[in-house]
Amino acid sequence: MLFREIIRMALSSLGANKLRAALTMTGITIGVFSVISVMTAIGALQSSIESGISFLGSNIFQFAKYPPNINASGNVQKKYQNRHNITYRQALRYYALMEGRAREICLKTFDFNGQAVCNGVKTSPSLTVVGTNRSFLAANAYTLSYGRNLNDEDVEFARSVLVVGKMIEKRLFPHESPIGKVIRLSGHTFTIVGVLAEKGTSFGQSQDDICILPITRFFENYGEANRTINVATQSFSQETYNATLDRGIGAMRIARGLRPNQENDFEIYSNDSLKSVFVSVAGVVRIGAFVVSFIALLAAGIGIMNIMLVSVTERTKEIGVRKSIGARSRDILRQFLTEAVFISEAGGILGIILGVLGGDLLAMWLKVDIIFPFGWAIAGLVVCSIIGIGFGLYPAYRAAALDPIEALRYE
Repeated sequence: MLFREIIRMALSSLGANKLRAALTMTGITIGVFSVISVMTAIGALQSSIESGISFLGSNIFQFAKYPPNINASGNVQKKYQNRHNITYRQALRYYALMEGRAREICLKTFDFNGQAVCNGVKTSPSLTVVGTNRSFLAANAYTLSYGRNLNDEDVEFARSVLVVGKMIEKRLFPHESPIGKVIRLSGHTFTIVGVLAEKGTSFGQSQDDICILPITRFFENYGEANRTINVATQSFSQETYNATLDRGIGAMRIARGLRPNQENDFEIYSNDSLKSVFVSVAGVVRIGAFVVSFIALLAAGIGIMNIMLVSVTERTKEIGVRKSIGARSRDILRQFLTEAVFISEAGGILGIILGVLGGDLLAMWLKVDIIFPFGWAIAGLVVCSIIGIGFGLYPAYRAAALDPIEALRYE
């Protein structure tokens, strides 16, 4: 028999039992969907790591009270909450110890409930307000669009000046430059001296709804009590990074008043450590997806074997007729294997389509680039072929091994 005839007969047989074939395909679809959707979403997130997770500048490490993945619970979270804050005095002590030994040293503290108002126009009440110094832009990978950055005199004299993000400029000053304009931020008056270049979003959150002001003015307006300082340090080059990090750890321990036998009571992280957090989380998600898909695919494979065994029983007389007029055992074997593989591949293709759509919809919601995981799609099709052949081989062998005389007598 020609292969196209085998394909035609296999499709004709499946078409006679549409519901049964569709239900069997569903298991394959679920298994493939679970893997492809997760891998598509993770791949899309990985493509945005540089703009999302890598919020620090190059050659930078940061000291903080909390680690980047503070969503831990129970005793782990309590450990960090019970730590003493990194105070402004300690941060200044660190600054003095490291001055001249690093390119940039950024001191920063945050408030996430700011609202800017100008001429009756308001921004959202969830602006990120940062008290910092002139090194904030370099330490957090921002660039200045126009105007000027904060300077040392602004911090020294606690001036009421602001550098604002693009979103604030567009909201409050859509048709004019905001430089020199006076606005109210959370009830306090500031003069805008600079505008940041647009940075975009990170995991669905805008990075352009930000206001930065001198850290001394921040403390006067918002208070210093119960606030912790993050300290970011940039080495002069990649070659001096490790030496600068070692020196910085020693300086922070001195600033915190730690004895030699005491462990660090602060967190140290960089872009690489933030990426490792994402990779570890992604690895757990991948394992979960594999477990779910393995169970679904195993159940679907058993379903394929079951439907093919039923099909062999129902079509025993047909097999006898075909053999009696010259069909060879290998032709029967190919036909039933083709049916099993077609069911598996059809379910796999549907699962890939739905998985890519699901993963990319999540990527669009997070506002990152959408992708098509070609490698995982090809792997999915290969796995579906293996399932179709593996679970369809026994029923196909049983069909091929039928004695034509006994088959013709079957009722």
